[in-house]
Amino acid sequence: MIPSCPGQTDRPVRQFALQAESPRFWDLIDKDAKLERMATGFGFTEGPVWDSSGFVYVSDEEQNKIYRVYTDGHREELIALGDPDGNTYDRHHNLIDCASVLRAIIRIDASGHYTVLADRFDGKRFNSPNDVVIGPDGAIYFTDPTLDLPPGEKQEIPFQGVYRLNENGQVRLLTKELSQPNGLAFSPDGKQLYVDDSQQRNIRVYDFRPGGTLGEGRVFGSEAGPPHSGVPDGMKFDKNGNLYVTGPEGIWVWDAAGHHLGTIRMPEQPANLAWGDSDYGTLYITATKSVYRLRTKVRGHVPYLNDARP
Repeated sequence: MIPSCPGQTDRPVRQFALQAESPRFWDLIDKDAKLERMATGFGFTEGPVWDSSGFVYVSDEEQNKIYRVYTDGHREELIALGDPDGNTYDRHHNLIDCASVLRAIIRIDASGHYTVLADRFDGKRFNSPNDVVIGPDGAIYFTDPTLDLPPGEKQEIPFQGVYRLNENGQVRLLTKELSQPNGLAFSPDGKQLYVDDSQQRNIRVYDFRPGGTLGEGRVFGSEAGPPHSGVPDGMKFDKNGNLYVTGPEGIWVWDAAGHHLGTIRMPEQPANLAWGDSDYGTLYITATKSVYRLRTKVRGHVPYLNDARP
């Protein structure tokens, strides 16, 4: 999550638009594609995860709940939880959430009960875990900025890190070089980890090494826009290796070489996105008070589908 910016109510009304920076953008999205607002009336939406039963999990950071939002727009509450944020499935298809108020990574079962998987590094409480992804090795990888550090609580870890959590509950720091690490995603071949920095407004890429360690990071791309127009946040890959990152005024689409192919301009500021539908050819987008969907020409890369399920 990125907190609301001063002057947000003074922004001009936005319209959906597809803005190409390269002709290759149209290989990904049809020029006549229609954006559909699937549901609205939330506080601040985040952390979408598609479920094959026909719904998407959505965190509401203001209403302090995680919902199942169905394709016809109706919703069911899964759990009331202080400031839930990014979500993913683990390799056993359990829902994993970044619980900012708990300052923890948690697992939530189908009945809405949760288990804390990790809330400390070297005996110190996390800041406010923000986004999470399953790695090619089956471990859980997450970012821990101070963006949602509960008011009045002390920052115990003196940096904002990116971490690896294995099935034995062991937490390893991967890097602490980012100012405010936020969204993260593995490339489809599992050889790189991408992490964006909401303060520096850039995306960094790291070589992913056997054993779950990272090589030296380098800047992949930068996102800049008008004041209060958004910063890099959630990100996902398609199967062809193109990266979709929520950012200023919409979703920025990059190819594997770091070329900005185009932007999906959104009517509300997006925070995160996920691939869904039976063929994983639809983007489900959490954007401020709403959940949107957009059909694409490509199919999404969904890491947990490559792992064994019970």
